[in-house]
Amino acid sequence: MEIVAGIARGIDWFNERVGRVVAWVALAMVLMQFIVVEMRYIFGLGSIFMQESIFYMHGVLFMIGAGYTLLHNGHVRVDIFYREASKKRKALVDLAGVIVFLFPISFLIWWAGWAYVARSWSVLEGSTETSGIPAVFLLKTVILVFATLLPLQGVSMAARSILVLKGFDQKRSEEEKRVEGL
Repeated sequence: MEIVAGIARGIDWFNERVGRVVAWVALAMVLMQFIVVEMRYIFGLGSIFMQESIFYMHGVLFMIGAGYTLLHNGHVRVDIFYREASKKRKALVDLAGVIVFLFPISFLIWWAGWAYVARSWSVLEGSTETSGIPAVFLLKTVILVFATLLPLQGVSMAARSILVLKGFDQKRSEEEKRVEGL
């Protein structure tokens, strides 16, 4: 069972790092939006490239940050019953949710997204606007990254649920406590 716990810790560590890097995109997005507004309303200037960059950053922030959000239980959950449930009941609900919902939906997104992204890469798709960002293919690639990082965190969630259900309610290591506290 130590191997299962090690895999879960490794995935958590990875998504923690990805999430911390991607979090800086939020600051960049806010600054870019501020600049766009200032340029338009103070100087009467516009930039399609800058406006599109805000959409790109928004997509990156939410799609690539989804695994990090799941790691920290930030996704929406109807917890009328979950909140008061025992640790084993929560583990069972989490495991079922990962197997029944998260994995199939992630696989479907990956499967449907692959051809969509591949077509975009085949023509190096760019913006429909003349002065837009010529890298729509990179933005579309974020779909596949999302469909990888989220179920990867689901593997960790499932592993931890299995450990709880098997009675290996492991004491959290100092590293796990530190990762949660960062």
